[in-house]
Amino acid sequence: MSTIAFIGTGIMGKPMAQNLQKAGHNIILSSHRGAADADLIGGGAHVVSSLKEAAEAAEFIITMVPDTPQVAEVLFSDKGLAQGLSAGKTVIDMSSISPIETKEFAAKVKETGADYLDAPVSGGEVGAINAALTIMVGGDESTFDSALPLFEAMGKNINLVGDNGAGQVCKVANQIIVALNIEAVSEALVFASKAGADPAKIRNALMGGFANSKILEVHGERMVKGTFDPGFRIKLHQKDLNIALQGAESLGVALPNTAKHRNSFQPARN
Repeated sequence: MSTIAFIGTGIMGKPMAQNLQKAGHNIILSSHRGAADADLIGGGAHVVSSLKEAAEAAEFIITMVPDTPQVAEVLFSDKGLAQGLSAGKTVIDMSSISPIETKEFAAKVKETGADYLDAPVSGGEVGAINAALTIMVGGDESTFDSALPLFEAMGKNINLVGDNGAGQVCKVANQIIVALNIEAVSEALVFASKAGADPAKIRNALMGGFANSKILEVHGERMVKGTFDPGFRIKLHQKDLNIALQGAESLGVALPNTAKHRNSFQPARN
């Protein structure tokens, strides 16, 4: 079993860390920003006072924080994780952040002698709780193989998709598809309802054809039943679409529907 420093025990990170505990791995937490999670401590997690100490004590260092600046902060700030890295350690960033800056982070981490994987996830809080996340990994194959038991404790659909940065590219593509599919499903079901049809029956019929999708299956059911308990923050999905649009601009690629949907999130976020 491995010793893992887990940084970022929020809505997604906490159940991911708990599933690593259930699989027998040792978890290290840092109290650099206040008290560490009591449930994880109750499950046997060890607490240190700084990110540097957490990295020094662990074989694997997992980060699961909201955005690119937060990853940069935990990695490279004074007494950050990079201060405790050395050969034989692996940083696994499971946040959803910029693919361009991910490549820069990977290069800086490798200067310490440590390895780096970008491994963002899809599946939301339910997937995290049920250890059923989709995990999209960028990095070299030998590092991926060494981390695979950790990924298997947290997810079901685990793929090495390319070198460092490719995992984040895959997550951006995922978020584009999810956002546009949510819009398509919602517009279709509103149309069905306003036209006098039963949207629940329309949804059931559509699930047997080419229109079927995980969004139609899961979110479509929520739309029909009117159950809108949040499972993911709108501002984080909007952040992911901003990353997509920033990357598209740097590549000279137009993503007009992504831009439109990014803007449609704003009223719900405010």
